Formats: sequence, structure tokens, C-alpha cells
Amino acid sequence: MAIGRQPAQPVNNVGLLIRPNWDRGILSWLTTVDHKRLGILYIVTSTFFFLTASVEAFIMRLQLVRPEQQLVSPDIFNQLFTMHGVTMVFLAIMPLGIGLANYFAPLMIGARDLAFPRLNAFGYWVYAFSGVLLLSSFIFGGAPDVGWFAYAPLTSLSNNPGTGTDYFMVGLLISGLGTLVTAMNLIVTIINLRAPGMTLFRMPAFVWMILITMFLIVFAFPPLTIALFQVMMDRTFGTLFYDPAGGGMAILWQHLFWIFGHPEVYIIILPAFGVISEVIPAFSRKPLFGYAMVILSGIFIGFMGFAVWSHHMFTTGLGPIVNTAFALTTVVIGIPTGIKVFNWLATLWGGRIRFTTAMLFALAFLVTFTMGGITGIMLALPPFDAQAQDSYFVVAHFHYVMGGGALLAFFAGVYYWFPKMTGRMLNEVVGKWVFALVVGGFHLVFFPQHFVGLLGMPRRIQTYDAGLGWEVYNSLSTIGTWIMSIGALIFLTSMVLAFLNGKRAGNDPWDARTLEWSTSSPPPYYNFDKDPVVTGRDAWWAKKYPESVHADPAEQAAAEAAHEAEHDGGIHIPGQSWYPFIASAAIFLGGYAFIYDNWWLALLLLGVLLISCYAWALEGIGGRHIHPEEGHV
Repeated sequence: MAIGRQPAQPVNNVGLLIRPNWDRGILSWLTTVDHKRLGILYIVTSTFFFLTASVEAFIMRLQLVRPEQQLVSPDIFNQLFTMHGVTMVFLAIMPLGIGLANYFAPLMIGARDLAFPRLNAFGYWVYAFSGVLLLSSFIFGGAPDVGWFAYAPLTSLSNNPGTGTDYFMVGLLISGLGTLVTAMNLIVTIINLRAPGMTLFRMPAFVWMILITMFLIVFAFPPLTIALFQVMMDRTFGTLFYDPAGGGMAILWQHLFWIFGHPEVYIIILPAFGVISEVIPAFSRKPLFGYAMVILSGIFIGFMGFAVWSHHMFTTGLGPIVNTAFALTTVVIGIPTGIKVFNWLATLWGGRIRFTTAMLFALAFLVTFTMGGITGIMLALPPFDAQAQDSYFVVAHFHYVMGGGALLAFFAGVYYWFPKMTGRMLNEVVGKWVFALVVGGFHLVFFPQHFVGLLGMPRRIQTYDAGLGWEVYNSLSTIGTWIMSIGALIFLTSMVLAFLNGKRAGNDPWDARTLEWSTSSPPPYYNFDKDPVVTGRDAWWAKKYPESVHADPAEQAAAEAAHEAEHDGGIHIPGQSWYPFIASAAIFLGGYAFIYDNWWLALLLLGVLLISCYAWALEGIGGRHIHPEEGHV
């Protein structure tokens, strides 16, 4: 809705609209609804949680560096490995992918913002507050100590009377709410707000992977929400969903959790696939080989992700028929993943490859993720799984897939898109040192764990006896954590220095292919001066080099002129809002009220939440309406 044309604002020397006062200062970050700022908040927050989880892992590795070490007690060790898994999965790696999606999906489809900007802000703040609530459990009586999968009946009140399990259940329930609303927001945005001419099969592969991921979230998180709610009812009101003594079924938790848990693997890895599908073509100077097969295989992965959950339960006594069925589906789901790997290799084949830091991380992803996939096929066989179950072999496998795979891909994405987000270049020489330390350290941490697992070392043990043959492998793993830590610290330092005084990037430093590179670096608040008009795949490349894709420049110009004539009403900029932050804070504080059974405070905060939501709905569109010429000298 237009609210009237405003006077032209001052402009800077690159012809961009200088942001008005309401878009400056720390308060503007608390009230922002700009998808790019929220994307940055997601990335920064998930990085903080990643560092937190890394510290937890570092302490665990110090504890296991030698036999009979007593650096931390068994109880603290249980809390560390539980919070490490919870933090990495729910607060670090998955939100990092959502942050990249938040920032770049609208830019890549030519949209001004997400469909529901305030809902986007609400999703972020709910996620951030849920992380604070979970981490605060270390201060208020002890963190969860039941593993990141929280198997029943370990979570029952009789087996675990402290508040740690309550923090787990409430924190993940709140986090899931934020993730669900963001997923629905991104789905609506991608379906409805694409630029003129951008059909579904002209969208960048990254956007496709995000779309599939968001559908996975919508279908996978409700089973987890149900399971969390049932445990909360068991612990708070004495219901018997998971208490075998009262007729409950402890195995039901495993089914509900892993119906969520295995799609969660693809919720984490599909955005990483999308990043790789953008980085490799950009630095091979070739279009993505087999684009349609990459997209269709992603859809197939999303569908099959719900058909493999019981391979996490081969040793629970489900029987040979069930185990055989899930072994087959697990092997089958490896096929579309293999298709993607071969498509990326074919994109590299014959390309003019530039070995930038982003490209090096992408290549490391191919090697690391393939290694993790191979051990995954090994674990898909029930006889082998029966031997390796709950050993460090499994730890090595899922870290190669979820840690090495997703983490290395997101490193590639940060090096690729940092110039677009900041207008500055990261130092490539330093970047190659970061690559060597992070990738080398990663493999030194986790590759020996395959062997120590096959030698019988179980996961989740606080110490071990000397003479079992595990000492060398554990020492190597701990040395690897030091190397990775040095690489991570250099990376963070280089990012800060580049942001403060890095080389200016320009709008398109990589000569890239997709629409986000057609606007300034960093993009203006409204993303594009004029709505992009798309006439083919790799829209920005086709506009720069029409002869390379046999495009007709006259057709492009005519389409743009026709669209501009039809849409000359200017640009709407959504207004700031406090209500998403207030509503999220009410949910956050309400979580503490529920954990400590303070029902009067819970009711009060429920009232604050309802008032905030009504005020949010009645706030109207707000914002400003400008015309494109106001953004130019």
C-alpha cells in the first residue's frame, strides 16, 4: 500500500539512498524487518552458538586426550555432549542455512523482501531467545544431560528430577516455533514473489534447495513438537506417554524423534547442496551441469527423507522385515545424492576453474561429504550397524556428513557472498590458510574416530582404561581440535578486519551468474532500483553475456520496458516494528515460567503475547513509499 510519495533523501557517492534515521543505531536492529539485516542476525547468532558448541566439544576432547583423565566429572561430561549436539544441530548449523536463505533467496528471485517481514523478525527473535534459554540452563541448576536425542525413559521425572530436561523440552519447542514460521514465510515468498519471467525452473539451484528444505521443516517439525509436548505433560502433569511403569511406550519417543531427526539431516544438508550448486558454476565459468536432475534429485531426497527414520533403530528389536525395508530405503536415498555429486563433477569438467577460497572449500565439501556418504551406506546394512551402533564410528560418520559436509559448504558460501553482504573482499591469502587449517584439522579430528570406533570405543563415555589401543586415536583427534580452533580464530579475525578495512568488492567481483550480483554491494534496503525481468536461467549471466546463452537482448529490453510501463508506482519499504521482539520476549520469559511452574507469570506473559499479536495485526503496513529516481544522483 502506498502512503504517499516522500521527498527525495540525500544520496551517497555511489548513487544509493542513504538510510533514514529510523534505520540506524542499535534499536533499529531490534525492530528491523529487513530480510538482509535479519539474515545477518541469523548468521552472527548461529556463529556465536557454533563457537559455544565448539568450546563444549573442545572440553570433551581434552577430557578424552588420554586414559583415566579427570578434567570434568561424568555429570558435567553428560551435560557437555548433550548441549554440544543440541547447540550444533538446532542453534548453529541449521540456522546458518536459514540465515543464508533469509538474506539471499529474495535477492536471487528478484523480490524486495520476504512475504511477511514482521513474521520474519518474529521467527528470528524466537530462535535467538530459545538459544539463550537453553544455554542459561548451565547457570540455573544444570544443563540437559540426556543426549541431544533425549531418549525416554531417561527424560522421565523419576529418572531425571532436575530442570535440565525441562530446559531441553521447552527450549526446543520454542525454537521449533520460530523455525516453522520462517519456513512458511520462505515458501510463500519463493512461490509468490518471484521476478517477472522467473519460472520455477529458472530459479537458481540454491533457491530450489531452500524451498525443498522449508517443506521438510513444515512436515518434520510437528512430530518433534508432539513428542516434546508429551514429555512436558509427563513431567509437569503426571501423564504416562513414555513411562513403561504406567503403561507408556518409551519406544514411541524414538519413532517420533527420528521421524523428525532424519529429515533434519537433509534440512541441514540441502541448503549446503544449494551453496555448492552456486559456488562451483561461478568458479568453473560454466552453467550447472544437469540442472533439472539436480533439482529433481533434491525433491526425491526430500520425499525419501521421511522413509528412512528406522535405520536409527536397527538395534531396538523391530524385527528382520522392518530392518530390511529401512535398509533398502536408506540405500535408495543414496542414489539422488550420488547424482548431485556427479553433476557437480561434470560442472567442473572442462571448466575454467579459479581456485578461490570459496572454490577450495567447495571441493573439500565434495570429498568430505562423499566419505560420510560411503560410511552411511555401510551403516545402512543392519548386520554392520549392529556392530558399529553407539560407537565412535557413528560419531565419525555423522560429523563427516553434518559437520564436515554442511560446515565446509557454508564456509564456501561465506567466502562467496561476504563481498555482497559487506561490499568488502576477504583476504584470499589468509583464506587459503584458513582452508588448510580448518579442513586439515577436521579430518584429523574425525578420521581416526572411524578406527577407534571399530576397535570398540563407545560414544558418550567420560573416560576409558589404558591399554585398549584407543590412546593414539584420541590424541590425534584432540590435536585436530587445536588445529581447527586456530583456523576458526584466523577466519573470524579476517572477517572483522575485512569488514573494517577490506578491499572494496564492487557489485560483481566474481563475474557471477545470479540476480543478487546485479545490485550494489551491499544491496540497498529495497534490493533493486527496478524489478528484474528474467528471460532465462542464470538471469544475470544472460543479461551480461547474451551471446553465450543465445539470448536476444532486444527481447530482454522489450520485456523490461513492458514491465516498467505496467509497474511504475515506486517502491514500498516496510516499517520497523517492536511487536515481533516483544512477542518473542514474552514467549522466552514464558518458557521460564513453565519450567518453574509459575502459572500466574505464565498467564501474564500469555496476555502480553496476545496483546502484541493483536497490536501487530492492527499496526498496518506502515513504512515508506519511494520512487526509483529518488535512489539516484
